[in-house]
Amino acid sequence: MTELTDISTLLLSRIRDVADHPEPGVMFKDITPLLADPAAFTALSDALAEIAGRTGATKVVGLEARGFILGAPVAVRAGLGFIPVRKAGKLPGATLSQAYDLEYGSAEIEVHAEDLTAADRVLVIDDVLATGGTAEASVQLIRRAGADVAGLAVLMELGFLGGRARVEPALAGAPLEALLTL
Repeated sequence: MTELTDISTLLLSRIRDVADHPEPGVMFKDITPLLADPAAFTALSDALAEIAGRTGATKVVGLEARGFILGAPVAVRAGLGFIPVRKAGKLPGATLSQAYDLEYGSAEIEVHAEDLTAADRVLVIDDVLATGGTAEASVQLIRRAGADVAGLAVLMELGFLGGRARVEPALAGAPLEALLTL
């Protein structure tokens, strides 16, 4: 328990609050100080790689854009492949896409159709679980590609936004792990 407390304290100490970004009334959680600190970034990567190993993942999916920053070193540390899930129109070649609703409007994400197979167990990684829309869509997209979802791991969960309740049914029993819950 002390180890988890120590990493939580380290990670929290490197996340900066930015008031009124990107709009008035929002308290943005800036992870760039964490990324700039080699000890904190290594601790984060190690903790997420441990989750990848525990879930039996064969590939890591990182969600655009901060999920790329976190997911790629986790894949390397765990000895797994890395697959970017991008906003629609960013990937060349054949893609699968998944549309989803946002609080105001909708969005769409894509993955290369050939990057995932039925043999894959995929751990989805992102920086924040907020309302859960992007995470839920990524789980649906991975399953549509024929792969199994090993779980979802995030640096921080903003519990007051209810994302867990939205994502857990889509996970269908696969774990949702947040290193920090705010």
